[in-house]
Amino acid sequence: IWVRIRLEPSFVIPAYLPPTSHLQRMRLFLCLFLLTLSTAGFAQNKTALKLWYNKPAEKIWESALPIGNGRLGAMIYGNIPQETIQLNEHTVWSGSPNRNDNPNALAVLPEIRQLIFDGKQKEAEQLANKSILTRKSHGQMFQPVGNLMLTFDGHDTYTNYYRELDIERAVAKTSYTVGDVTYTREVLASFPDNVVVMQLTASKPGKLSFSASFSTQQKPSEIKTTTAKELTMTATTSDHEGVKGMVTFKGIARIKNAGGTLATTDTSLIVKGATSATIYVAIATNVNSYKDLSGDENVRAATYLNNGYSKSFAAILKTHVAAYQNYFNRVKLDLGDTEAANLPTDERLRNFRSVNDPQLVTLYYQYGRYLLISSSQPGRAGEVPGQPANLQGIWNNKMRPPWDSKYTININTQMNYWPAEKTNLSEMHEPLFKMIRELAETGQETAKVMYGAGGWMAHHNTDIWRINGPIDGAFWGMWTAGGAWLSQHLWEHYLYNGDRAFLESVYPILKGAAQFYADFLVEHPKYHWLVVTPSTSPENAPQAHGGSSLDAGTTMDNQIVFDVFSTAIRAADILKKDADLVAVLKQKRSKLPPMHIGQHGQLQEWLDDIDDPNDKHRHISHLYGLYPSNQISAYSTPDLFSA
Repeated sequence: IWVRIRLEPSFVIPAYLPPTSHLQRMRLFLCLFLLTLSTAGFAQNKTALKLWYNKPAEKIWESALPIGNGRLGAMIYGNIPQETIQLNEHTVWSGSPNRNDNPNALAVLPEIRQLIFDGKQKEAEQLANKSILTRKSHGQMFQPVGNLMLTFDGHDTYTNYYRELDIERAVAKTSYTVGDVTYTREVLASFPDNVVVMQLTASKPGKLSFSASFSTQQKPSEIKTTTAKELTMTATTSDHEGVKGMVTFKGIARIKNAGGTLATTDTSLIVKGATSATIYVAIATNVNSYKDLSGDENVRAATYLNNGYSKSFAAILKTHVAAYQNYFNRVKLDLGDTEAANLPTDERLRNFRSVNDPQLVTLYYQYGRYLLISSSQPGRAGEVPGQPANLQGIWNNKMRPPWDSKYTININTQMNYWPAEKTNLSEMHEPLFKMIRELAETGQETAKVMYGAGGWMAHHNTDIWRINGPIDGAFWGMWTAGGAWLSQHLWEHYLYNGDRAFLESVYPILKGAAQFYADFLVEHPKYHWLVVTPSTSPENAPQAHGGSSLDAGTTMDNQIVFDVFSTAIRAADILKKDADLVAVLKQKRSKLPPMHIGQHGQLQEWLDDIDDPNDKHRHISHLYGLYPSNQISAYSTPDLFSA
């Protein structure tokens, strides 16, 4: 097999030690070969990277097509008589700045630990529910802004329907024919101009007529038109779990029509007899940061709208595509194609298990990159990075979404960012780094108040207000490694970029994550290793523990602490800092439990050999050491790798 590889100019090989043996040189070659596959300059079919369908989404939100610029998100349904453009903005969350630590935790921590060491895990879980779980908010909700509705009278019967999401250009398109007129809609969320823009065209002059209106589930809210022929929507987000909703937002829509007329009612804009029309939508909130709601959403929205409205759709499209492709075009991938690629995307997906369709794998890979670019953007000139991608990226149509659409940091948030460095989208990591910096601020108090420890920590969930307390129930929430795992993304970024100034800036965060565990670890009375207690292997609960998820020194926690100590040690060595701390961390790292191979030839999930071969739990948390960490290797740890 011949493979042509071309490194893009911005591609940087991670730092590595010079190979000192033939085996190391071969391993290095293979690593670099596999690594460059994800950024190789293969020839690629320029028309293939589209999701396309021959029917509208109708009322199915999951069938709509997502666009986004990191700050704004929209779902495009492609419906005909009444189109829906469902809108999100990254800071539209319920509640307001708050903390949810439970100060009762520190007093009961010794008792909980003793119960676990005594084999009374269920009793420990019950006590944690009573005295460690938060008594306040369990996290706020990411909420929708509302919908832009477009109504087209006389378009109930149509032919030649087609809709697509072009992930090479980040543009959604719908086209159809009514009578002898073809109608086309193109919509994008502009990266440079911070507006959602849609252009509607008719193939014959004077044949485009429609009305535009807003709707929202938010209460209180107000929707109206202005004398400047703008459609506006203002609202305040919800109270939730005792936290007052204080995020106020403003949405504005303005239409630029070619031909015909533009009129208003109290709550809608009406275009009649046009040939084309461009709709500009701007949205802004009062959120400045997780602790500051003093912004002016009215001024912000008006500024975004005026800047965008001054430009034609063609001009906005050109700069939007260029800004997007600056990231997207770094990676080309060609796995070949077959006749299966000629079918609509939904049919290809249904057929995939029984049909050879390698191009769908390429599309899926690039669609993942598209979604990360669209939901997580670095700061533009004069702006800080936005919010990181949440459980649904930036797209949500429900006031009470699943799991509040917040940040589940026992894997989901991290998973969103696994493609960042590996698929040459390093800058997309910036919003996550901003959140980690903020959690490191709020998490210092959590570590001190709840556990009497230095450094910082976070449990398994957080939200826009950067809460750190344990939520939902001890079964899920009694897990201390959320912040620790997140901190490893900072180290990965350094490995890929070799930016010493960046490492210097994040070193206090890496150090703080290690300091927490240096204080929190306790000696196991049976094995005499240093262990995290209480500990969980997220969401799994062996019957040997009475159906409780709590334990001492679970494998995943041991692996994460090993990484936290190791990265802090390596960062300190590189920066020539904190020699005394490095000595302490090395000593404590040497006392962490090793990974064990159990009676079934398995990598143990727990310190005790209690794994059940019939355990079909969907989480395989103890494989953290294999990925995303690199503690298990076919070369250096073949027995663990086999297990």
